[in-house]
Amino acid sequence: MNESTATIAQNVICFTLVLMPQYHIAQTVSIESPPQRVYEFLVDFRTWTTWSPWLISEPDAQVFVSENACSRGSTYRWQGTVVGAGEIEHVRLSPSERIEDELRFIKPFQSIARTAFHIVPSQVGSTVTWTMDGKLPWFLFWMIPMIKTFVSMDFRRGLNMIKDWLETGSIPSKLKIHGRVPMHAIRMAGIPGSCPVEEIGQSLENALAQATAEFQKQELPMQGQVISVYEGFDMKAGRFEYNCGYLLPAGTEVVPGGALKVWSNPAGDAFHVEHVGSYRHLGNGWSVANQWVRYKKLKQKGRGTFEIYRNSPLETPETDLKTDLYLPLK
Repeated sequence: MNESTATIAQNVICFTLVLMPQYHIAQTVSIESPPQRVYEFLVDFRTWTTWSPWLISEPDAQVFVSENACSRGSTYRWQGTVVGAGEIEHVRLSPSERIEDELRFIKPFQSIARTAFHIVPSQVGSTVTWTMDGKLPWFLFWMIPMIKTFVSMDFRRGLNMIKDWLETGSIPSKLKIHGRVPMHAIRMAGIPGSCPVEEIGQSLENALAQATAEFQKQELPMQGQVISVYEGFDMKAGRFEYNCGYLLPAGTEVVPGGALKVWSNPAGDAFHVEHVGSYRHLGNGWSVANQWVRYKKLKQKGRGTFEIYRNSPLETPETDLKTDLYLPLK
């Protein structure tokens, strides 16, 4: 290779590196636990199987933790059929303040990212921020919004589980994968709405209160179970469109043109995951359902995933709340 050719090649490499799209992700949670305890919990790779937002999709995946699990150079490796394979290594540690890791994905595709936990003292204990910084080849620039949205949701789920474990010693979130099941036709009426991912719990609660008032106003039967239908998701904005209300008994008529919106789903197959535990952890169930549908290569209908709440939080401890999640299939 002559000098001019080498110079051109070097310039091409530099130009390509400059063009590589970068992304930054950050999610934060407040935890009623002192920074030292939070740090000691997070720096120990042996605890990660307790709260990993990914391992819940495949609890039987193989996990390998280096002999020294809490120091610089310690590693955590995983390998599974659903969760793929990869490795995390502690690269810089600042006790009670910061944990910096290198995340190396192997399967389903190879990539490297930097992640970190930032721990700051607060009035109630600690504020913990989980970050990720990475790059993609320039031709995959279109994946950036999807990566940011879904990894942000994963980080939020992980932080919520870390918070529960440190504050209470347990995580009220258990899952049972029922897989592909036949579904009878259903019909519901509710209040439609839209909100960011992080506000979904409060937004659904408000919509249900409005739906209850409207059902009472129209003297509609409320013996049916509560249901939330997710009719759309704006990936770039991270917003859900939903309809929250009650299942309708056969033959029930709703006043047309009113506040209630009627939605129905014909009989057919759906992928079913059962979640037992707090509603704030329902994202675990949806993550598991979507990962398994992709792994099984099942084809979903375009819209209309839904969750049915089998008991009431007014009468049931949150550890025993039962929610059935359904992804209608083609």
